[in-house]
Amino acid sequence: MDITNENFKDILAEGKPVVIDFWAPWCGPCRMVGPIIEELATEYEGKVIVGKCNIDECDELTTEFGIRNIPTVLFFKDGQVVDKQVGATGKPKFVEKINSIL
Repeated sequence: MDITNENFKDILAEGKPVVIDFWAPWCGPCRMVGPIIEELATEYEGKVIVGKCNIDECDELTTEFGIRNIPTVLFFKDGQVVDKQVGATGKPKFVEKINSIL
């Protein structure tokens, strides 16, 4: 799912935990994390909203959350950021963080 400045508030309003991968097409580590995020979106479908936010297209969200390094993955619960992962890491770390917000 693409997360944009326009749909972000509606996504949070759904009330489910949300995981957002802030990335850019020119970022090598982002391309390593991307397939993991896509797998997690499938595995947690219906329980967690997992999406990607292209920083080149979403200045407002990038600024709002102080994204300075990518990839940065933010984990939201009850509309608030409760955890984050900066830099590329393996799938087990993301699974651990997602399970902690369920």
